[in-house]
Amino acid sequence: MTISRPSLRALAIAVALAGVAGAALLLARPQPVESAVLGADWECTQTAFVLTSCAPRVQEAIPAVETLRKDAIQQTRG
Repeated sequence: MTISRPSLRALAIAVALAGVAGAALLLARPQPVESAVLGADWECTQTAFVLTSCAPRVQEAIPAVETLRKDAIQQTRG
């Protein structure tokens, strides 16, 4: 089977584009960043070493409180 010259060029271009796309994905992935200025209540991420965005940390509900509420409801009903 003979491979013609234009198909080798197309293959080389496809491999180069795949490499560039892979490198772009690795660089564009958001990375967590510590912000001493904002404090522990904020969560910051940096994308591609250029764009930094920060948002307040989400407080998760304490499961023990939910359990106590369910127990109190069951006691009043039954």
